[in-house]
Amino acid sequence: MDGTIIDKQHFPSPSPLVRLFLVTYMSQGLKVKGLIAEPIEKGIYEGFLYLRGGIKNVGMVRPARIAQFASEGFVVFAPFYRGNRGGEGNEDFAGDDRHDAFSAFTLLKNLPNVQENRVHIFGFSRGGVMALFTAIQFPEAASIVTWGGVSDLSLTYVERKDMRRMMKRVIGGSPKTEPDEYESRTPLYELEKLKPPVLIIHGELDNNVSVEHARRLEKRLQSLGMQVEAWYFKNFTHYFPPAINREVVRDLCLWMKKQRCDI
Repeated sequence: MDGTIIDKQHFPSPSPLVRLFLVTYMSQGLKVKGLIAEPIEKGIYEGFLYLRGGIKNVGMVRPARIAQFASEGFVVFAPFYRGNRGGEGNEDFAGDDRHDAFSAFTLLKNLPNVQENRVHIFGFSRGGVMALFTAIQFPEAASIVTWGGVSDLSLTYVERKDMRRMMKRVIGGSPKTEPDEYESRTPLYELEKLKPPVLIIHGELDNNVSVEHARRLEKRLQSLGMQVEAWYFKNFTHYFPPAINREVVRDLCLWMKKQRCDI
């Protein structure tokens, strides 16, 4: 069944306050891999679904990053997506692999140390579209945060010439030749189904995912009367300086814990 853990092994942790596990779980009949990070201190915590960016080894989940969120008082699960690190299947850039995020949400909310109805969704870079689709699928999500997040796959194709070859191979063509494929991977068209409050974080100098992705998402959510907040950073790119990064992590975690979504 989707979200069922079939293997769980201890994984070296970069923090003395956080325990890590490498897990194998089921998604659409595939065995997919991911990492769980949880505070060592026993307790019931809010859940945090961490949806990575990139594809294959580019943008792979970093243990230190998810331990950083776990140390803020969350049980964090970060799927690697299908076809990665020994997982079955093939990653397809917000196509069927979005089900790996859906199954991961189910896994997280069923963990015994995760508070009922308090699972948040976080997406970085390409993980932005994965996060939005997951929040659409699970209206009970407590909140959603996209950081440097993609919201429009066609815009990514236009902006990232270096990614066009990969996108044509994985998606089957360009936005001109396969418009339906790009539209189906773009959550902007389905946001009326979204329920949780949204926080958008974006560096205005971002050349990996332009700030236009954030502005389109914010504008669309506002037009639908959705609960949305945006934090724009004028002087930062896709990657924030370490000290600012830590500060924003603390702030977004506090924001998450304050959210209440009535569905």
